[in-house]
Amino acid sequence: MKILTAAQLAEADKVTLEKQEITSEELMERAGTLVFNEIHKRLQGAPIPIKIFCGIGNNGGDGLVVGRHLIQHGYEVRTFVVNYSDKRSEDFLSNYEKLKEITNHWPELIKSENGFPEIHTGDFVIDALFGIGLNRPVEGWPASLINLINNSQAFVLSIDMPSGLAPDKIFKDGAVVQAGYTLSFQSPKLSFYLPDTMDYVGDLQVIDIALDREYLGKVDSNIFLIGKEEAQSLYRSRKINSHKGDYGKVLIIGGSYGKMGSVTLTSRAAMRSGTGLCTVFIPECGYDALQISNPEVMVLTDENSKMITKLPLNFDADVYCFGMGAGTNDATAKAFEEFLKTQNKPIVVDADGINILSKNKSLLEKMPENSVITPHPGELKRLIGEWKDDFDKLEKVKALSKKFKLIVVVKGAHTFIINNEEIYINSSGNPGMATAGSGDVLSGVITSFVGQKYSSLAATILAVYLHGSSGTIASDQLGYESLLAGDIADNIGRAVQELFNRNPEPIKKN
Repeated sequence: MKILTAAQLAEADKVTLEKQEITSEELMERAGTLVFNEIHKRLQGAPIPIKIFCGIGNNGGDGLVVGRHLIQHGYEVRTFVVNYSDKRSEDFLSNYEKLKEITNHWPELIKSENGFPEIHTGDFVIDALFGIGLNRPVEGWPASLINLINNSQAFVLSIDMPSGLAPDKIFKDGAVVQAGYTLSFQSPKLSFYLPDTMDYVGDLQVIDIALDREYLGKVDSNIFLIGKEEAQSLYRSRKINSHKGDYGKVLIIGGSYGKMGSVTLTSRAAMRSGTGLCTVFIPECGYDALQISNPEVMVLTDENSKMITKLPLNFDADVYCFGMGAGTNDATAKAFEEFLKTQNKPIVVDADGINILSKNKSLLEKMPENSVITPHPGELKRLIGEWKDDFDKLEKVKALSKKFKLIVVVKGAHTFIINNEEIYINSSGNPGMATAGSGDVLSGVITSFVGQKYSSLAATILAVYLHGSSGTIASDQLGYESLLAGDIADNIGRAVQELFNRNPEPIKKN
């Protein structure tokens, strides 16, 4: 799914009005009615006090449409117009008059803090203050109203986006509505998925308001939300007439004394993701652990018993993976540098491998084209330096990807995959996956798909989605708190089944 900018959505509105030969007021009626339908579907006429806070632009007009339909369906509604300016949109004014025609309880005007109503815990608050056109932070008494809403403990539903939030920028200051639920029009907004701003959104539902299909199909976007449909389109089923050599020969390099669990998880995830042949190169101290825990994996060892000091330069593999538990000592870093000089196949680099790159950034120039690095926020900061906000971070990551021809996986609640100027945002996963070893599993899944001859980008997008889906399947059985990284690795197959609506088998625990 494309994620569009505020300017592109405004243009989509304009094109829709022309092609469908409707007025902007009719489009507002359509959007507001769809919001009402979603609310009515859930409330089913329940006698809950509803308070609607409308701005004086088109977002406020949407709120007035919703309010009119709620009143006509017998709900207990109080509508407030937040009079922060003398300018009002024409569609707002038109819907203001329509609302006055169907009720004796006209909208109440708020001009200052003195006009604030009481908001109670059991209230249902609808936020229609500011829409996607907001170009400055919310300050002054409107900010105090937002703070009142946030502190009320009422349930808050935002129309299109939480007021105070912008789709394409982050305001340093200003108040933002903390929504429990957001009903957004036509396309999700980038700020819904950024660490700095995602917590304001609550549960998200995108409503199709039937904007022009041709425009939406053709409009250029370099930002995409990855869901089940997108993952399905990438997945390639296996041929009946095939053998293990058809599904990739991978070499996973990592581990050190006391840190063999990470590389164990990576190799386990690679095998669970369909790798044909997996070899692990580790310090000698990990030999028994790997052979016992992952009997399907072949093991090679360094001459050093506790750390990696020399990599197998002539090992023939389709893809390499380096870094999990490897440490950053000088001998390991030097071995990695020598290894890079001999390689032209993609390398998936994680954990200490990224830290080695951060300490010696000249090594980035030696990384084979279409290699993949998978930093968490701390590792990313060591790699690209500080950033002002999430938008600045994305620009710096895009520059890194473009300069070194790398795919960068920025791990988080919504993992971002950056390839040159393109951004892919993953929608699968859950908070239970914030556990040690989860990233090691992801590296194994990415490595596996690259080895199976997916392009590095397709392999990464599909791996990130299935990794998140596997975490959800496992946590549904085990709960967030009990989810382990090994559970994610072991449920990759079920995630593939779920991708095509085949019922995954229940998880069995000994």
